[in-house]
Amino acid sequence: MDLLDPFFLEALVNGILLGGVFALPALGLNLVFGVVDVVWLCYAELVMVGMYAAWFLYTQAGWPLWAAFAVCLPLVSLLGLLLHLLVVKPLLNQPPINQVLATGGVLFVLQGAATLAFRTDFRSLGVDMPPMEVGDVFVSGTKLAAFCAALLGAAVLWAFLKFTYVGVAIRAIARDREVMPLMGVDPQRIYLIASAVGGALAGLAACLLVVQLDVHPFVGLSFGPITFMICVMGGLGNMLGGFLAAFLMGLIISVGGFWGNTEYSYVIAFLFFILTIFARPRGLFAR
Repeated sequence: MDLLDPFFLEALVNGILLGGVFALPALGLNLVFGVVDVVWLCYAELVMVGMYAAWFLYTQAGWPLWAAFAVCLPLVSLLGLLLHLLVVKPLLNQPPINQVLATGGVLFVLQGAATLAFRTDFRSLGVDMPPMEVGDVFVSGTKLAAFCAALLGAAVLWAFLKFTYVGVAIRAIARDREVMPLMGVDPQRIYLIASAVGGALAGLAACLLVVQLDVHPFVGLSFGPITFMICVMGGLGNMLGGFLAAFLMGLIISVGGFWGNTEYSYVIAFLFFILTIFARPRGLFAR
C-alpha cells in the first residue's frame, strides 16, 4: 500500500475530522458519568432532538443558521437538566440497573416522540461548504468547519474545568464524591451543572452533525454506539482518554472504509473495541 496515495491520505484526514466530532459527545458522556456516576443511555437521542430543533428552525421557521444553532445549545442543555431532575436524581441511590433502565426508557420515549412528530422521513439541512484542495487531497469544507468548532468547544470545556471555581469543584467531585461535601461543595448543585454542561455538549454535537447527516428519529443509532465504545475504550469518566479514543476510533472507521466499505469499517471498529476490552478491561487510557 502506498502511504502517499492521495485517497489514503484523504482517508486519514477524514478520520481525524471524524474523531473531532466524535469527541464532543464522548466528552459529554464522560463528564456526566465521572461526576454523577450515571450513564445516560439516551445521550445520542438528546443529540437527535438538537438536530431536529436546528433543522426545524432553519428550514421550516426560516431562521438564520447561526440563530438556529444558538437556540439548539441551551435547548439541549435544558433537556440535560430536566433529565437529571426528573429521571436521574430520584434514582441516584438505587442500583445501577435501575438507572440504566430509566435512561434507556427515555431513549425510546424520545425516539417515539420524534417519530410521531416528524415521521421516519430523512430530513436534510441542505447546507454544504465547498471542499478545500491540499495538493492531491480534497478536504470537505463542512467537515473541516465542524472539526474546528468541535476543537473550540473542547478547548472551552477544558478552560472551564481548569480555571473556574465551578470547574475545579466538578473535577474534585469526580475524583472523590465522598470527601468533597465535607469541604463545603454541594454535590447536588455540581450534579446539575455537570448535567447542563453535558447537555450543552450534546447540543453542540447536534449542530455539527446536522450539517453532515440526515436527521431522522433513529439517527442516534449511527453514532450512539460508537460514542459509548469511545467512552469505554478511553476509560469511563476519563475526559482525556475519551478525547484521544475518539480520534483513534475515527481513524479506524475512516481507514477501514478506505480498505473496504463503510459496513466493514464499523465491523473493524467493533472488533478492535472487543480486543481492547479483553486486553485492557478498564480502557486504553484508564488511570
